Amino acid sequence: MPLKIIFMGTPEFSIPSLKLLKESNHEVICVYTQSPKKKSRGQKILKTPIHTFSEENNIKVRTNNLNEKNEFLQFKKFNPDLVIVVAYGQMIPDQYLKIPNLLFLNVHASLLPKWRGAAPIERAIINMDKETGVSIMKIEKKLDAGPYISQAKVKINEETTSGSLREELSKIGAKTLLEVIELIMSGKDKYTKQDDSKATHAKKIDKSETKINWNENAKDIVAKINAFSPNPGAWFKMNNQRIKVIKAIEVSLSGKVGTILDKSLVIAAKKNSVKILKLQKEGKKIMNLNDFIVGNSVKIGTELN
Repeated sequence: MPLKIIFMGTPEFSIPSLKLLKESNHEVICVYTQSPKKKSRGQKILKTPIHTFSEENNIKVRTNNLNEKNEFLQFKKFNPDLVIVVAYGQMIPDQYLKIPNLLFLNVHASLLPKWRGAAPIERAIINMDKETGVSIMKIEKKLDAGPYISQAKVKINEETTSGSLREELSKIGAKTLLEVIELIMSGKDKYTKQDDSKATHAKKIDKSETKINWNENAKDIVAKINAFSPNPGAWFKMNNQRIKVIKAIEVSLSGKVGTILDKSLVIAAKKNSVKILKLQKEGKKIMNLNDFIVGNSVKIGTELN
């Protein structure tokens, strides 16, 4: 028997899960997402990716705060069989979780209990983990601490960026979610309790982290560049211009920390150097190194900040 599902999500990451649910025999009765925001002062109103997708597919959308009394009453009127949460961006209030016989499932982008929190993808890359994945878990009051039903693993290597990993995990998460729903419907769902002693916290990315510190080892700098690529972007300043680094590799050259060592934009770090391959000037398009060199002065010996 098809389920009546409420979906809660906000960014691009959430779309594959909602899309597969929409295409399944289940009914998505309503989508909850974050409120539209102004792009800049008095300018265009931006709806979330999930909001736009839902409207394009004729799915009812709500953007009110879950803590509002009337919103809770409306939620209960929907009388869903299941609630799916994928990067919603707001904690689910306890009164919702206490609704009798209603299961809240979350698609989380890590292999729990590792990397609970807001930025599991970025933290896995910065930490130079060899693998990560998705966990389909039951939502409980404590953040990302509920038991999981299923996990799917993926490898991480030196080429992996947050952009590529996010896209891969969003698709794997959607596929695994449908498998879990089938297990629930057939009564074969089993829950694995998380070991809290092994939990690590994936704290939100702070703006201060995105500025490149050349006093770190090249390996660590490249990991941060990958973790913040394409957004928010790791950056440095050259000729008083902010340069966002999209792609870079570690090379074995050495020199004075923070100094350009050759015209192919190799920059010395504490240990070894960082060779930049793809970058973006503030307000400009992403470009390959060769295109950047054509229109910009790259002087050996320049100290960067």
